[in-house]
Amino acid sequence: MIQLKPGIPPASLNGPSKPAVRRRNRSDKKKKTGLSFKRVFSDAAVAPFDQVEWERRTAEITDDSAKVIFKQEDIEVPKNWSALATKIAVSKYFYGDIANGTDPYKGGRETSVRQLIHRVTRTITDWGLADGYFTDAEAAEVFYDELTWLCLNQYGAFNSPVWFNVGLYHQYGIGKGAGAGNYFYNRETGKAERAASQYEYPQGSACFIQSVEDTMEDIMRLATSEAMLFKYGSGTGTDLSSLRSTREKLSGGGKPSGPLSFLKVYDQVANVVKSGGKTRRAAKMNTLKDWHPDIEEFIDAKQKEEKKAWALIEQGYDGSYNGDAYGSVMYQNENVSVRVSDEFMEAAHEGREWWTRRITDGKPCERKDARTLLRKIAEGTYICGDPGMQFDSTIHKWHTCKGTGRQNSTNPCSEYLFLDNTACNLASLNLIKFKSPEGDFDIDRFKAAVRIFITAQEIIVDNASYPIKEIAENSHIFRTLGLGYANLGSLIMSYGFGYDSVEGRALCGAITAIMTGESYEQSARLAETMGPFSGYCDARASGVPKPVAKDNVASMLEVIELHRQAVREISDAKEFAHLKEEAAKVWDSAAELG
Repeated sequence: MIQLKPGIPPASLNGPSKPAVRRRNRSDKKKKTGLSFKRVFSDAAVAPFDQVEWERRTAEITDDSAKVIFKQEDIEVPKNWSALATKIAVSKYFYGDIANGTDPYKGGRETSVRQLIHRVTRTITDWGLADGYFTDAEAAEVFYDELTWLCLNQYGAFNSPVWFNVGLYHQYGIGKGAGAGNYFYNRETGKAERAASQYEYPQGSACFIQSVEDTMEDIMRLATSEAMLFKYGSGTGTDLSSLRSTREKLSGGGKPSGPLSFLKVYDQVANVVKSGGKTRRAAKMNTLKDWHPDIEEFIDAKQKEEKKAWALIEQGYDGSYNGDAYGSVMYQNENVSVRVSDEFMEAAHEGREWWTRRITDGKPCERKDARTLLRKIAEGTYICGDPGMQFDSTIHKWHTCKGTGRQNSTNPCSEYLFLDNTACNLASLNLIKFKSPEGDFDIDRFKAAVRIFITAQEIIVDNASYPIKEIAENSHIFRTLGLGYANLGSLIMSYGFGYDSVEGRALCGAITAIMTGESYEQSARLAETMGPFSGYCDARASGVPKPVAKDNVASMLEVIELHRQAVREISDAKEFAHLKEEAAKVWDSAAELG
């Protein structure tokens, strides 16, 4: 059997723990007590890895022509894992080069799922203990067992960068002597700085939102930053509304290239940098606001490229996902979305005109027909899936940190909506696992899993690295986390309901509310023991010297109240009425904790 080693502990575990120093700028004058967790999933008498049956397999992946593109033999996986889960974990997340053998401590490749999960959960637990998150070492071990059990039994999973990067340095010593890493937040100096080595502060976030200024230097800076994000397995989004349109003038009298020309640059950067060094493409989002003078060209851009690909396919070029047809046209490596305001939607609904405005001075630029623009968006979505729509006014209403600034763009899949130059590490819970043998959705176990994962994600924030200084500092200030779920459709169908049904919406709404509310509750418990996030009482942020308000207290509490009110709007279905009642209780508790 493969033996797991303790790895390289954080420096602070080698001596007295100093959580007050390591958590500088987050603490108040309360005594830090740390968190403890009850065993809900694991067994104190049996290690999580010893609770499952293991077997040896071969993981093999072939392309459309049956050619083998990946193969690893004699790998160890839980017997109840599917072939698909095995292929994904082994091909994407196992670290190392099989040519160097099968000992990752000596540069070889991982060969067991237990190695993969242990290097992640052990490292996060050690970080948490060093940083003062737990009452004592015993509490930390309970947390380790619970988190390990959840990952091993497929109740939950982190985003890809965690599996790619976390634990490589701390368990295997990877990255030493390999040059400087990205930026991390130094909690003793209160500033971001470059890590001395790669992977000591691993990239743990999958989702980034970055800004771009209307200068050639910053436009190219963004391309570099995106490339580094793609390298370590993350995705990023940027709103390009700050760039001058083709209808304006440069200071020297020339004509600007406009956002779409630079969109081509970013598209090709994403094309050539594979995500996490693996075979999947990079993930990217670009948005443009409805008032930008080049909005119509932006709406039409991917539709035009799609039709070019069709023409190539008709001439015999390969039209598959990675074929020559789509590889020869632009904008295939990014999602694009229009940021629409309530004012635009009202103008489209009423058939009114819509004026764009110049970037340089904000004056009116061109008159458009709002309804025509909206129809073009719909046509593009029908033809090629783009552009999407992001409802800017609604997003801002639910923005928790309005005191700092406006929310401008999203990550590629649009589940992360926050300030520019910030990051979010994600995790997902497998809903079908929380359905009991009796058919009930186990609320208590679900909430326990939420608490474990939110705590793990929080621990990652200051122990991770980021591509630029501003994101490292803002990650410390705001500590944004994203917890979601998978297998909703399976859960709904297991109860005999359709995805588009009153019962389906009732189940979805209640579970989402419980998960989000419990996450807010756990965040409040973390704030009680570790101090609130810095951006709560002070709206200043890196790159934002003059925020809208002095703090984000009012906007945060406003959004909590919006969530409480939204519970009432969850569809009524007698089968899931108890879940709706629980959602209301959870949000009442979250509001009380603050």
